[in-house]
Amino acid sequence: MATGWKHSPAVRWVLLLLFVLLFYFSLAPHLLPKTYDIVQGKPSDRDIIAQGPSEDKKATLEAQEAAAERVEPIYSIVALRPESLLEQLFTRLEQLNQDDQVTEQSKVNIYRNEIPESYMNYINNFVQANRGDGAYNDTLLEEMSTTVKAQAYRIPEETFYKLPSLTQTQLADMRPVGIEIVRKLMMDPLREAETARTKVAELVNASSLSERKTREIVQELARFAIMPNKFLDKEATNEARVKARENTPPVLIKQGDVIVQKGEMVTKEVYDRLAGLGLLQDKRTYLPQLGLLLLSVLFLLVIYSYMEKASIMSDGANTRYNNAQLAMLWVIFLLNVVAMQIVAMTQTESMPYVGYLAPTAMGTMLIVMLLDVQLAVVCSFLFAILSSVIFNMSSGRLFDFNYGFMTAVISFAAIFAIHRASQRSTILKAGIMVSFFGSASVLAMMLIGELPGKTEMIATVAFAFAGGLLTAILVIGLMPFFEVSFGILSALKLVELSNPNHPLLRKLLTETPGTYHHSVMVGNLSEAAAESIGANGLLCRVGSFYHDIGKTKRPSYFIENQSNMENPHDSIDPMLSKSIIVAHARDGVDMLKSHNIPKRIRDIAEQHHGTTFLKFFYYKALKEAEAAGEQPDFTEDDFRYPGPKAQSKEAAIVGISDCVEAAVRSLRNPNVEQIESMINKIIKDRLDDGQLSDCDLTLKELNKIAQTLKETVIGIFHSRIEYPEDVKQKERLA
Repeated sequence: MATGWKHSPAVRWVLLLLFVLLFYFSLAPHLLPKTYDIVQGKPSDRDIIAQGPSEDKKATLEAQEAAAERVEPIYSIVALRPESLLEQLFTRLEQLNQDDQVTEQSKVNIYRNEIPESYMNYINNFVQANRGDGAYNDTLLEEMSTTVKAQAYRIPEETFYKLPSLTQTQLADMRPVGIEIVRKLMMDPLREAETARTKVAELVNASSLSERKTREIVQELARFAIMPNKFLDKEATNEARVKARENTPPVLIKQGDVIVQKGEMVTKEVYDRLAGLGLLQDKRTYLPQLGLLLLSVLFLLVIYSYMEKASIMSDGANTRYNNAQLAMLWVIFLLNVVAMQIVAMTQTESMPYVGYLAPTAMGTMLIVMLLDVQLAVVCSFLFAILSSVIFNMSSGRLFDFNYGFMTAVISFAAIFAIHRASQRSTILKAGIMVSFFGSASVLAMMLIGELPGKTEMIATVAFAFAGGLLTAILVIGLMPFFEVSFGILSALKLVELSNPNHPLLRKLLTETPGTYHHSVMVGNLSEAAAESIGANGLLCRVGSFYHDIGKTKRPSYFIENQSNMENPHDSIDPMLSKSIIVAHARDGVDMLKSHNIPKRIRDIAEQHHGTTFLKFFYYKALKEAEAAGEQPDFTEDDFRYPGPKAQSKEAAIVGISDCVEAAVRSLRNPNVEQIESMINKIIKDRLDDGQLSDCDLTLKELNKIAQTLKETVIGIFHSRIEYPEDVKQKERLA
């Protein structure tokens, strides 16, 4: 399709411009000194971007306050030991109940007043005893006093009337039970006393007390003694928040951050801030921009010069790169540059070695597998230069040799490891090799130069190693994208399609075993022939596996599947036979489309017969017409395949190999002369019939194909081929 977009000069110029823009804008943030014409008191007419790290004091203050707010309130435990309060109550009960001089009503009044006061006095005494001793701060003691008094338990009035009637024996039995219950419930942190008070009744009922009255009174006294022991420690909370503010790192304005947004008012504070960052200018110069543009054009010339002069080594063809391949190369560069820019955003002055994590060899690996090994070598130099600029953290130089050197090393390691990859696992192995070479290169540079600290050295080597693994992961993930988006049929995809467990190949094997065997033999022949002229042998092999898949619709009408049965063509009209035979190419394309088989394989299935002539059925139709005394109402064109003719070398080679395999199979005891003559005749017939006019096979290549097919056929059918010496010996014996 010479007139399509793939060969359009206008599209090519657009792609070349995109390359220049990609190089320019990927390097501009790192090479161009950005300064701005800013007027104080007026809104900014653009976004102002930071060129280096600096502290954002306002954002730092906000971050500190946010960190302080995230600190949860701190609660501290205060050991109030309320069982001591209960001890005091029982002691008072024993003393007062023994006094016969005090009436029972007086005792009730005393208990009604003294017991609540004893609770408050106990808290006040505790505060006084612990104030200033360092165990609890004053703020905590005040919080404790307020909370405990607020949660004081109100003993029911009837309980006070029961207390005077308690005997010394009853009090002696009640004392250990009540104290044990209080001690047990107060072992847990309590912010609400009521939580523990609800459990008192259950524990009293499970105790050794048998009298109802004593159980009820112990229950009320225990509830009275229970108090909270976990309180908000405001001082500790404030100290924690102060520490949170102190430990909050300053918010840095990273390179590339927006300092002033478009339309934002430039206040004196903002203006001074911009001046401190060196972002203000008095005069504007465009010389740096011109220099970067020239550099971008030079990068483009390196790529374009190679693509114009070099052949596509992966296919072995002499055709030049088309726009689709140029567009794919641009996408690869874009992805690689974006990956580097993302990693560069995480670099800091304290951690510049993060840049070694970047998958800089990703583009090289993709170019090797999708385009060309030699082109990958050329692009590796450009990737090295790009990385040395993008990851450069020093403002005093344009390039950082360390990153450029490592990128060059791992790119060449990737080329060596990934070349002729035919398994997905090969990509992972290449990633591991990239990891080792990357780690070795950065380690060598550190040992030669200024030796960093042990921690930094380990981190640098670790990041370089992880970068290789990340490269492999990204390449594995991106390969299907390129295969689908650009119709690329990589070696990895071809190997996957050659798996015998593919549904179509299983169908071919189970329903048409003769056709399956024929397809495998054609694959052997076509692969050898293709590799002899530098064409894609793997594509020919896999295309051969699928080229006759359409025969599975009517398997019995094809001779390789007619073992132990009559030929159905003997009993039907030749025109119908022709229609059945030629339909297998069209049916095959439809089946391949339904299974999402790539177009280049579909093209082989559709084009391997081209517009060849079905002589047998044509002459059979003529014979029948003569026998019936009728004038033929058909021509030779009616007995030809619909085509199209082979559009690629691979399709033509599969078509020739298809004919050769079928012809050799028809010979019972072929000899070398017969095979050579037959192969030459098949190629000559196709050439004379114009079947090879749409592909770019040369006569020299056709001769190589003929020679390779002869050698391969002899190797495959060795046991059936008679050599000249054998023929002469048989003639003498006869």
